[in-house]
Amino acid sequence: MVGLLLPAALSQHVRRGLALLASLLVGSGTPLLAESARAADRLDVQLDGLSLPLDLHQLDAWSRDPKGSRNELAIWFELLDESSRDDLVTLLRSPLLPDRGFALQLLQSWAGRQVLEAVGELFAGGKPGSGVLLLTTLRERLQRPEPIRFVELLLEVPTPQLTLDLDGLLQLAALWRHQLEEQTLALERLRDLPLRIREDSDTSTRLAAIHPDLRPRTIALTVAHRSAPLELELWPAVKPRQGSWVVLMPGLGGSSAQLGWLAQGLAARGWPVVLIEHPGSNETAVRQMLDGQRPPPGAETLPDRLADVEAVLAAERQGQIPRLGPSVVLMGHSLGGLSALLASGLRPVPGLARRCERALDVIPLINISRLLQCQLQEVPLPEPARGRPRTLAAVVSLNGFGSLLWPGRGLERLKAPLLIIGGGLDLVTPPVSEQLALFLQHPDPRSRLVMVEGGSHFSVVRVKEHEQALWRLGDGLVGVEPVRVQELLLGLTSDFLGSVDTAIPMAPQRRSRDGVTAYVLDGRSARRWRSRIGP
Repeated sequence: MVGLLLPAALSQHVRRGLALLASLLVGSGTPLLAESARAADRLDVQLDGLSLPLDLHQLDAWSRDPKGSRNELAIWFELLDESSRDDLVTLLRSPLLPDRGFALQLLQSWAGRQVLEAVGELFAGGKPGSGVLLLTTLRERLQRPEPIRFVELLLEVPTPQLTLDLDGLLQLAALWRHQLEEQTLALERLRDLPLRIREDSDTSTRLAAIHPDLRPRTIALTVAHRSAPLELELWPAVKPRQGSWVVLMPGLGGSSAQLGWLAQGLAARGWPVVLIEHPGSNETAVRQMLDGQRPPPGAETLPDRLADVEAVLAAERQGQIPRLGPSVVLMGHSLGGLSALLASGLRPVPGLARRCERALDVIPLINISRLLQCQLQEVPLPEPARGRPRTLAAVVSLNGFGSLLWPGRGLERLKAPLLIIGGGLDLVTPPVSEQLALFLQHPDPRSRLVMVEGGSHFSVVRVKEHEQALWRLGDGLVGVEPVRVQELLLGLTSDFLGSVDTAIPMAPQRRSRDGVTAYVLDGRSARRWRSRIGP
């Protein structure tokens, strides 16, 4: 998912400025608590049980002219050292949302509204629904051409009093820290599992050495649900196994080029692959969002994605594309993995609204997938196609999610083995709350869970040089060098598909290659891991 991207230097100023403002308010004495400020011009800052009134006009005047301002607030700011004072000025002068078009589109998206309303409530006393007022003011303010600063926005909110709940922000930060600590502890427990150790030295999965001349065949498939033909890449198998073939789906904002390494590797090892480019939720859609031309794509794109998969399956059955095999493997990354589960015939277990009410009680900073899962409440999914389980060989979900959609034993209806792959550094679909929780719902003894130590949500994505400006991902989000992870994942995925074709389950193991380690768990070892993590 794409978020607001601040320049590195500015984000540093923002962090330092917020800390400065908080410490100033905590240490301020009687002058800031004076009642001379009018109610309509006041921001009450709640911190550690205290309510500290702050005159917004004085703050605005000081930010515009720190040296010339002589109001009461300016006297206190003079006590700061010069560097800290400059940081706070930068924070207060910076445009709140530099990209106006992107901001407007974000306000139109379901997920964007959920997050912004929750943030807005922190500036309105935390009362349910109070964030809508700030959100409405922001939307109206964005219609004007001039940049908007944070203090200016607060001054325009039509309410006699605003409250900045710093206690709520601190609680949110504490929750974030606690979740990260839990994830770190879970990975330590994973390392302690008694698994057979295997060093992967199979050179046939070296991406650079896998039939470099193997190229896909491009197919434009006419489909009833789209105005333009659906673009497909057909990767023919070098030596077909006469078994299953693969439908491969990128994640939200992904492209077929980003998963070409996996399609090529599987085709070289005997599995034909059809790689789908999903218009409306692909890389082009993300570029249009960043340019302010459309809202961010989300779960509302799933009906079209499912129709794309159904059209490809029908085209293969009817000979519109080459016949590829008697059964199919549905495989995808992130939202593509969710598409694979839904295309298999699964639908969310009843009670999603109730589960989402609890799950979205706080902003899901470390599990953004919950926003997409809960948006499905408003998305009319098509009825499952009949007859699918008879031709479904397996489902593979890379960095998949669905814990809110299928709690309890919600995956019992999936009558095919499931491979779920996750990364220890995944902060979008975290491994314990999403991949492990989802895997434990599937009773098939052939299913496997793979956890990659140092892998992230983006480890499976192959990003070319010209795409770097679009993604702008830091090392902390990328994790271990992706190509090294992809080498290992290709071997593991191939082994799983081979186990499906031969009906010999894949052995639980700890597998390493080029310094990257993955843990392959069956149901028993996954439950043991869960028990060691604790409640």
